[in-house]
Amino acid sequence: MTLPVEFHDIAKRVNNWGRWGADDEIGTLNLVTDDVVRAAVAEVRTGRRVPLALPLREDGVQSGLIPGRVNPLHAMVQINQEIFGPGTVACSDDAVTMGLQAGTHWDALTHVSHSGKLYNGRPATTVTAHGGAEFSGIDKARHVVSRGVLLDVARARGVDRLAGGHAVTPEDLEAAEELGGTRVRAGDIVLVRTGQVQVYLAGDKQGYGFPSPGLSVRTPEWFHARDVAAVANDTLTFEIFPPEIDDLWLPVHALHLVEMGMLQGQNWNLEELSTACGQTGRYAFLLSAMPEPFVGGTGTPVAPVAVL
Repeated sequence: MTLPVEFHDIAKRVNNWGRWGADDEIGTLNLVTDDVVRAAVAEVRTGRRVPLALPLREDGVQSGLIPGRVNPLHAMVQINQEIFGPGTVACSDDAVTMGLQAGTHWDALTHVSHSGKLYNGRPATTVTAHGGAEFSGIDKARHVVSRGVLLDVARARGVDRLAGGHAVTPEDLEAAEELGGTRVRAGDIVLVRTGQVQVYLAGDKQGYGFPSPGLSVRTPEWFHARDVAAVANDTLTFEIFPPEIDDLWLPVHALHLVEMGMLQGQNWNLEELSTACGQTGRYAFLLSAMPEPFVGGTGTPVAPVAVL
């Protein structure tokens, strides 16, 4: 089945291939300039730090909906072992097996492809079984620190959590801007709150993933027009699921990652941040969201922190 004309029309309008050169591997992270970071630091008023990651645990967010994406399996490999002989310092070590996109994470630009292509026109075949992503692996995204903006769509719509079938639109994003008294600008990292993570926090993993509110296929053009550097939200699937257009699965993934070269993140816990921003009336902050540099990885766990 081929992608519909509607998808390809949007793809042409948001395409960034060649914008930063034929060899570019980081896409819209090029928009995070030194000036953008200096302006982000100026957003800090109190120094309050708000963690945005879910705990990594064996009963985490993955329910089997996405094949092979296992929750962290934690094992101790040594416990109080005196490895240099009796009476010496004892060590405890542990190991983890997990899907790199299992918890709070970033998707690398190579996480999806369409029509045989990855970001900047590279062949999808450059992702291999042994080497992973030859180009644009998550290790190339070395500096994800910028001004963060919370677009609290749920609060802007007067609800604690969006309904499972709600597709977040550009109009929703602009209403959240108005609520926050701020405007998204070039180089920002946008965090879109739907409230859906509450379902997981209440213990319903199946309900968390399906059905889920999420970004509409109309939103990539909005992010492109604003020159946004990256987008994350508080859902398992990122975009509305099931899809808003019949049989068009993961179109927002493809538009963001392949066409725009824009990182996207899922399973971010934005509840405490929503409360903090509501209390202070300030929805912009310094955001540190550095990826773990797995060479060739198509995604990575992240432990983001907003500094208000």
